[in-house]
Amino acid sequence: MGLSISDEKFKDRVEEGINDDFMRGAVRSAQERLQTNRLAAANELGNWEEWRSLGEEIRQHVLNNLDYYLYQLSENVSKRGGHVFFAQTAEEASRYIKEVVQKKNAKKVIKSKSMVTEEIGMNEALMEAGSTVVESDLGEYILQVAGDHPSHIVAPALHKNKDQIRDVFRDRLGYTGTEKPEELAAFARKVLREEFLSAEIGITGCNFAIAESGSVGLVTNEGNADMVTTLPKTQIAVMGMERLVPTYEEFEVLVSLLTRSAVGQRLTSYITTVTGPKEAGEVDGPEEFHLVIVDNGRSDILGTEFQQVLQCIRCAACINVCPVYRNIGGHSYGSIYPGPIGAVLSPLLGGYDKYKELPYASSLCGACTEACPVKIPLHELLIKHRQVIAEKEKRSPVAERLLMKAFGVGASKPGLYGAGAKMASKVVRPFLKDDLIHKGPGPMKPWTDVRDFPAPNKEPFRDWFEKREKDRGQKK
Repeated sequence: MGLSISDEKFKDRVEEGINDDFMRGAVRSAQERLQTNRLAAANELGNWEEWRSLGEEIRQHVLNNLDYYLYQLSENVSKRGGHVFFAQTAEEASRYIKEVVQKKNAKKVIKSKSMVTEEIGMNEALMEAGSTVVESDLGEYILQVAGDHPSHIVAPALHKNKDQIRDVFRDRLGYTGTEKPEELAAFARKVLREEFLSAEIGITGCNFAIAESGSVGLVTNEGNADMVTTLPKTQIAVMGMERLVPTYEEFEVLVSLLTRSAVGQRLTSYITTVTGPKEAGEVDGPEEFHLVIVDNGRSDILGTEFQQVLQCIRCAACINVCPVYRNIGGHSYGSIYPGPIGAVLSPLLGGYDKYKELPYASSLCGACTEACPVKIPLHELLIKHRQVIAEKEKRSPVAERLLMKAFGVGASKPGLYGAGAKMASKVVRPFLKDDLIHKGPGPMKPWTDVRDFPAPNKEPFRDWFEKREKDRGQKK
């Protein structure tokens, strides 16, 4: 899969999302539920803003000392008998994982939910090498069977209802039951149990790695990650290079923020730390452990004006409050990272050629920044992207740049500004319909294709104000 999930144009993806009434209803309902639960969980914890500040401090400290903690982590993993591989690119990461799988002659891989493995296109690389890869997270499993892409970081199958899931299971897996969630879940559990028992290699992501112990921390609601890390003889953990904490103390803080912000729970059902292969006398755990630490463009973000985006703990709180996401859905972003965090991160990892429209897919209302548990100023980073796109990269339309330059000249000269204000109502007259600009010309067209634009008043504000003051003076 990789970072990109679509080759369609952004405008076409958005139009498809806007016209999907079911998806919009499902997203709206989920946003309301998750947001309500998040606020209740935050209030129950108390001193939420202090917790956010602490989370921000921890994440910034790690980023500012990333080399130290990565070294400490890798040393401690190695001391425990594990293998560490630093992958500069997605291709390097997938190649290493593929080599481990091939050395083990493994035909089946079972994995838990992981954004970074999707980012590097791991599943496709392993399947090309002849291995079967099975997603064990229920939402991811549904999408894998359906041949679909995730639309949400935490709830990947958010855009599908129980009837659609029943049809997927029936058409692809021979399911004969009803659309009742209990029956669907029982069927999936039965199928996946066989997959767990027959897989030779287990692959997980990593919510947070703990540098002091060389442990990988996993947060799940279904317990599938525990099965992935205990049944197969070989385990591979894949993590983005920024996803670590110094000690268990910081791990506890960030997990508390993550679970409340993601699903509105004090703690999710399973919080697990895995530390290398099992030792003598231990019953559970893998015999061989590999940790793949992925850069894939992250080091290029360090030390830049966008570094704060690497504070992200993948909770999706920003997605759950975003009005743009609510109306266009996750697939419209064309990236495995949707919503405000995707609009900031995807252009940094995938480049402006592919994702230059995403920073403009925002109302800049600031709700994402307010919701972020580690205080990433997302709306400010979106503005910085726009500045880079328009001023440094010169990627905005030529007509738009010329118009803005002309406006800058006119707005800085009172005489020109006044003349322009008086002429504005006459210039737009051919495009008026019920005193609104309908299907406007040039740079106004994309806006007026979506909604009508208010027409300028026939009497400029300055003229109206001066006339009013003059009338008041005469009355005195």
